[in-house]
Amino acid sequence: MSNYFVHPTSIVDDGVEIGAGTKIWHFSHIQSGAKIGKNCSLGQNVNVSNNVIIGDGCKMQNNVSLYEGVELGDYVFCGPSCVFTNDLTPRAKYPKGHDGYKKTIVEEGASIGANATIVCGHKIGKWALIGAGAVVTSNVPSHALMLGIPARRVGWVCECGQLLDDELKCPDCARTYEMSENNLEIKKNNL
Repeated sequence: MSNYFVHPTSIVDDGVEIGAGTKIWHFSHIQSGAKIGKNCSLGQNVNVSNNVIIGDGCKMQNNVSLYEGVELGDYVFCGPSCVFTNDLTPRAKYPKGHDGYKKTIVEEGASIGANATIVCGHKIGKWALIGAGAVVTSNVPSHALMLGIPARRVGWVCECGQLLDDELKCPDCARTYEMSENNLEIKKNNL
C-alpha cells in the first residue's frame, strides 16, 4: 500500500519515485524516471516528464508542464498553466533528444505565477517571485521580483512573500536583507 495519493484518472509510469504524503490529482501524467518529493501537491492535468526532479513540499497548480531537464528545489510553487521549455531551437523534423535539452534549476521557495514561461537553461534563485505571464529569459537572483516580457527585476521579496522596502526590510515579518554578489541574502543576526 502506497503512502501517497494518485487519482484514478492519472497515469504514473514505471520507474517513478513519489514521496510520502504527496497528492497527484485528476488527469496528470508522471513519466519514467521522475522523482517527486514528500508532501507535494500536483493539480489537475499536470505533466511531469522523464527524469524531472521535484523537491519536498512543492505545489503545482492545474495545467503545469515540467519538461525533462527541470529540477525544482523544496517548497517551489508553480501557478496555473506555467510552463518550462527544454530546447532553445526545437524542430519537429530534427529532434535532439534528451542529450540536447538544457537544464533549468528552480531553487528553494521560488514561486512562479500563472501562465509564466521559463525558457530553459536558466536558474531561478531561492525565494524569487516570477509574476503572472512573465517570460524568464535569463538567470534570476535570489529574492528577485520579476515581471514582464522579457522578465525584468522590479523589486525584492522576502522569504514570506512580501515586497521589501527600500532598506531591504520586510514590513510583515521584519526580516532584513543585504546584497551579496548580485543576490539578496538574509542579514546575519536577523530578528
